[in-house]
Amino acid sequence: MAEFDDVAAAAVPAAAHPTATGDAQADTLDQLHHTLHNPTIDHLDDTTAAAYRHAVLNGRYHPTDIQHTLHLTPEHTHRITHTLTQLHLLKPVPGQPDTLIPLSPDAATAELLATTEHHIQQLQNAVTHTRNRMQTLQPLYYESRQHRNHTEAFDIITDITTLQKTLNDHGLHAQKEILTAQPGGPRPPDILENARPRTLNNLQRGLTIKHLYQHTARTDLTTVNYIRTITHHGAHVRTTDQLIDRIIIYDRETVFLPEQNITHRQPGAALIREPTLVQFLCKTYDHLWNNATPYTPHTPTTPHITHDLKHAIIKLLAQGHKDENVARKLGMSVRTCRRHIAQIMEQTNATSRFQTGANLALAGYITNQPPTPHTEEEGLEDSEENSLSRGKSEEHSYDALDATEPHSHDEL
Repeated sequence: MAEFDDVAAAAVPAAAHPTATGDAQADTLDQLHHTLHNPTIDHLDDTTAAAYRHAVLNGRYHPTDIQHTLHLTPEHTHRITHTLTQLHLLKPVPGQPDTLIPLSPDAATAELLATTEHHIQQLQNAVTHTRNRMQTLQPLYYESRQHRNHTEAFDIITDITTLQKTLNDHGLHAQKEILTAQPGGPRPPDILENARPRTLNNLQRGLTIKHLYQHTARTDLTTVNYIRTITHHGAHVRTTDQLIDRIIIYDRETVFLPEQNITHRQPGAALIREPTLVQFLCKTYDHLWNNATPYTPHTPTTPHITHDLKHAIIKLLAQGHKDENVARKLGMSVRTCRRHIAQIMEQTNATSRFQTGANLALAGYITNQPPTPHTEEEGLEDSEENSLSRGKSEEHSYDALDATEPHSHDEL
């Protein structure tokens, strides 16, 4: 799915003139850009630093002395004087405009950036004001929606750009935790690359991040590298054999689910805030999480994950699923799935896939009991899954929620 970035506009008070306010804000942004991209700072080279040091040692800045001491041309000396003056490292003595004295870097920085910091604070205040004013309409919006349809406790976001901004905004303002489930095995590299900085930023803010993947994600180098990075910074990752669908949960208050049965356009998402439904989905996620296997990329390989995968294949075969459906449900390639099936058929002396499942069911190998969650953190012995396509393949159909690894910043 397209990725679940946030652009905040400055507020326009009710009594203000919008055009005048907009012009003032544009001027402020121009000033900020000029200060933060001030080319003068790039002229602060070793020679300029040596001239500044000479001025500090002598308590005065004498261009002639600088020129002779550092063996400079008059033009070079003039450029150095201009640079140090523009950076507020030199200032005239009161009443003696031709006499320059050095200032400390701290004092110069304060003078140089004071106006910029003031403008930044003004813009931040304007952003906060706009957000607060807009949020005052939220109760009216949902009250009106519920009045129109008492069963309508959610929004359907069909525009992918709007969905992306909404997801990014929720990730940016989450206070406690972000929970995700991502079926389909290995994750696309571009999605993980975009998700990495958002996820690390959210972890740095103290959020709890939980990612739930399918077992086959363990064999993909790109996905494993992403997991290695985020778990090193505190994220939690588990895997299971099957996942129902994508889900993103923010602070156990808001849930995003992908749209279903959409064929004429790219699916959007349902945004759910109704407390009872949200809590049910959170409990469902907790159940999946508690029965999944903890994972870090640094632990030794064990057979448990492969056993879980083969157990899942057997159950799906017994239910009459075709190879393609089994592979899709387990997030693996059809070729790898068929290799597993061939091994199982050989072990059971079966002549068909359905017979394999049926024989194992009759023998008591298939039960309705969920697999026991593993407490150790395990790897997957089957490395052939590394050959899986890491993008939009015949086995996987990624939609708008697919681009979010919370945000997966870190997120559907």
